[in-house]
Amino acid sequence: MIRRTRSIELPGTHGGPRIIRTKENILKVKNRLRRKKRVSARKLSMELGISATSIRRILKIDLGLKPYKKIIEPSLSDDQKIKRKKVANWVRNNFRKEETMRILFSDEKFFDIDGVYNSQNDRVWAVDRGDADEKSDIQQRRKFPQKVMMWLGAYSKGVMLLVILDDRTVDLLALI
Repeated sequence: MIRRTRSIELPGTHGGPRIIRTKENILKVKNRLRRKKRVSARKLSMELGISATSIRRILKIDLGLKPYKKIIEPSLSDDQKIKRKKVANWVRNNFRKEETMRILFSDEKFFDIDGVYNSQNDRVWAVDRGDADEKSDIQQRRKFPQKVMMWLGAYSKGVMLLVILDDRTVDLLALI
């Protein structure tokens, strides 16, 4: 081909004309995302009648979007961050390795009927992380769900048995 035409450009496109990834369908997807930010590519494909693969190509190639997870992080004040650093440095400077082997780390947690929010099931299609943060909704929870408290301790030799607590107050000595 190059010897015959003296050019590396092809005379036309490979295959037939675009049928699915047309400007019209790209605009449909773009407008649909503008109206409702959070939607999976699979649900979008069912809604618009376009294959899931074509929807992903439109989102990634034509619109330049990427799927982002919603970020969940603890809400810490500046004072709490400073205190955490102080405690970590204090333990590091004041304990030998043998002494750290005797430390018991414990935690208790309420589990409620609302369950756990699974960010794997929730994607926001956006150009960058800042845009994804603007578009994402807030995960809602009930005000007073039914719940149960559990306690677990870990130390140098392993993990203690899981303890399910009743409605009484938490007493560390009762747990050990």
